[in-house]
Amino acid sequence: MSTKKQSLSPDYAVHPGEILEETLDAREITKQELAARTGITPKTISQIVNRKASISPEVAVALERSLGISAETWTNLDTQYRLHEARERDRERYESLGDWAAQFPLLELVKRHVLSQSRDRTLAAKELLDFFAVSDLDSWSAVYEKPVALFRRSAVLQSSTHAVAAWLRLAELEAHKVDTARYNGRNFERALRSIRTLTLEEPSLYGEKLRTLCAQSGVAVVFVPELPKCRTSGATRWIGRSKTMIALSLRYKSDDQFWFSFFHEAGHAVLHGRDRVFIDIEEEAGDETEREADQFARNRLLPKEAYEQFTSRGRFHRNDIEEFASGIGIAAGIVIGALQHDKLIEFGWHNELKRKLWVE
Repeated sequence: MSTKKQSLSPDYAVHPGEILEETLDAREITKQELAARTGITPKTISQIVNRKASISPEVAVALERSLGISAETWTNLDTQYRLHEARERDRERYESLGDWAAQFPLLELVKRHVLSQSRDRTLAAKELLDFFAVSDLDSWSAVYEKPVALFRRSAVLQSSTHAVAAWLRLAELEAHKVDTARYNGRNFERALRSIRTLTLEEPSLYGEKLRTLCAQSGVAVVFVPELPKCRTSGATRWIGRSKTMIALSLRYKSDDQFWFSFFHEAGHAVLHGRDRVFIDIEEEAGDETEREADQFARNRLLPKEAYEQFTSRGRFHRNDIEEFASGIGIAAGIVIGALQHDKLIEFGWHNELKRKLWVE
């Protein structure tokens, strides 16, 4: 995926005042005479010639009448010069953003064709702003840094805000490519009932089926491998006003973790507002919305009453687990994951019942 833009703009520009001065000299016209012919004040003409003033459309029309050079020529020269100045100011800004750019996983972003091969941090800063589709560092902070600061964070493994922001942007760009219906909460909840049955299928089969079922109710599901220092399992964010994005990193390679992460993100889509970004790191509990999303996932995957009855027996042999999973219509690996999470069995017990994910 490439987000780089090729620039065809020259690295120089001519101020229209330079052309005006050369024209007056060639025709032996004084500034005072031009002022008399055009009605433009001598001060304004002097400022234009000295590159201290721009040419307005009214001045351009007056020069066209007096000198026979079209108003479009004058305004185009002026626009090109002002644009060149703005780009130069931008270039100076980029030079101050080298330390900011260095905080991203630059080598990995080069591998993913987000950045060019250049090691110039000034160029990397420019390409990163283009990648995030923001004009400056303040805009980037408002759109990405501040929302990402709310993500769930492991107390043991601290993630990089910059890496998470880049991963989120990669997910957004993928989500924009997904054609979906307009989001409909009721349709999505109905889809979740069908999606739950996919857990019984082979992992190599359910990825595309999951995306199709979600797209029909306005949810774009994308799989984006995590970046270094990211440690992100999933994220939920609205894309515009009619599409929800659920992004999964496939960080955990087993079906129990995959399905819990998906239904957790689905919980955010169903339960919570459109104005927040939800990003999930590791398994550390977060604020109330995160606990609600956790509970949503548990309830959809493992009906509470049935799970409590099963665990109250205290029998967790492989045959018992497989029989219970079959009875509630879900993959046995998901039951194993829940029992391990709840510390009812040791981590490592019955892991042969978990299935490995497909390779994206």
